[in-house]
Amino acid sequence: MRLPLAEAEALVRRALAAAGANPAMAAATARALVAAEAQGQSGHGLSRVPQYAAFLRNGRADGRAVPAVVAGRGGAVLVDARDGLAYAALDLALAEAARRARAHGVAFAGVTNSHHAGAIGLFVERLAAEEGLVALAFTNSPAAMPVPGGRRPLMGTNPVAAAFPRRGEGLPPLVVDLALSAVARGRIMVAAREGRPIPEGWALDAAGAPTTDARAALSGAMLAIGGARGALLALVVELLCCALTGAQFGFEADSFFADAGNRPRLGQALVAIAPDALAGREVFLDRVEAMAAAMLAEEGVRLPGARRAALAARAAAEGIEVPEALLRQIEALAG
Repeated sequence: MRLPLAEAEALVRRALAAAGANPAMAAATARALVAAEAQGQSGHGLSRVPQYAAFLRNGRADGRAVPAVVAGRGGAVLVDARDGLAYAALDLALAEAARRARAHGVAFAGVTNSHHAGAIGLFVERLAAEEGLVALAFTNSPAAMPVPGGRRPLMGTNPVAAAFPRRGEGLPPLVVDLALSAVARGRIMVAAREGRPIPEGWALDAAGAPTTDARAALSGAMLAIGGARGALLALVVELLCCALTGAQFGFEADSFFADAGNRPRLGQALVAIAPDALAGREVFLDRVEAMAAAMLAEEGVRLPGARRAALAARAAAEGIEVPEALLRQIEALAG
């Protein structure tokens, strides 16, 4: 069934509120999930509503939590999510990062005691599109990948996102949003469900041996993109998001693929940079447009984020398609 964005957002907000989320948390989460769905990122969209509702009901997330700034100096700030769902805390961190970047030229906003962060590209996109800032975002997640030379999962898939504003009315920012695993875990889950093998280099089994058996992979560990180099980048993300903020490492957080478990207390980090503090905004925009033009001069090249922006524009006009079973499930949660 196709739903207008406002209607979908209101429905999700009601479902989360019924599960125990306070109004601000429910609203921030609904905005983020519907925005992800509109961009074609359904894995971080409305399919997360039943999971988040379960987390709120079983105590893995505190629906009463109100995020707050707990430390800060100059361009650095720490936001405590207080065990709530991540999105209200990320909204606060985004606002603080923008304010401090305008004042100091650059800002680092850390989030601690947080939760699943979904499509983190949405947050850097907002900083670029609404504030004209260059933005980077990082988050850790429950352990899924080993460190280089290791066999047991210690780090999450640890997504990285970046956004660069462009010159021109209505031009979407260049947005890069990627996980550091060789493949999304969801693809392994689909292969396991269908009884298909997976390519070598995607995962290890529970004994730490390379495997092409999707079911064995689900009980083992995922491998990083680019081998040891990708794993080291995932380690950088883990340390940025946790060592600086006091958050829990991926191996200290229980999996999101089960409703029961501990409060993950993950970490996120946002970096915002004001182009006018360096070579100047016009120089920056000139350089971005020169790169964009060089990319588009080659046949078959698409700017990063262009597909998601086109899908979002279509969704704004036509709404989003929600599978009937999922829609009924969310409606039941909303009462």
